Amino acid sequence: MTSAPGPVDQPHPAPGAVHTASADGGTGPGGFDSGGFGPAGSGPAAAGPGGFGPGGFGPGGSGPEGWPTTPPGGYPAPEPDRLTRFVLRLYERSPRWAVPLAAVGCVAIGMSYALLSNPTYADPDAAPTCLLKLTTGLDCPGCGGTRALWYVLHADLPAAARHHFLFVFALPFLAYLFVAWAGNQAFGWRLPELRISSKVIGGFLAAWLAFSVLRNLPWAPFTSLYV
Repeated sequence: MTSAPGPVDQPHPAPGAVHTASADGGTGPGGFDSGGFGPAGSGPAAAGPGGFGPGGFGPGGSGPEGWPTTPPGGYPAPEPDRLTRFVLRLYERSPRWAVPLAAVGCVAIGMSYALLSNPTYADPDAAPTCLLKLTTGLDCPGCGGTRALWYVLHADLPAAARHHFLFVFALPFLAYLFVAWAGNQAFGWRLPELRISSKVIGGFLAAWLAFSVLRNLPWAPFTSLYV
């Protein structure tokens, strides 16, 4: 008595051979769909451009079945008010040198105020005054800046540093940044860019905070920083 022949092993592909899917998109060995990733019928039938399936997320696909082909529309941008429209219209129609000229005018007004008011002889409660110093007697982080500017304009750097050391230290950098920006905007100058990292800015702000605290301490030598 002879037994029924057992299942015939499927031939293994030769080394280096490329497995090709059947034309009818049927299942391959192991129950996997010839054009998909999982069991029969569970994966995309074919690969689209860029190697992504027609139901995938890449080029040539419109998203999984049942998903919208395009993202829903967002909220409309708010309409600018009249003042904003006026400023934007004025900026677009103004010549390229108008904005730097306006900035130079603001700087000139500040210098003129320091020169004309002579803050070195002003009373502590003279208007305009620092509200923090007027109410508490403490120097604020900016106290002494106007007097330091007055001394700088009179070429007295030691007296300027005595009233606000950090302002005198930062003034050359601020002046260069302003000249580079204004020259580029108005005349197209390409001055070397001054790169200031966030760590440098953070260190300067920390030094400013420490300076603001030390100048209010009632012990020597910190009393020499009080203005």
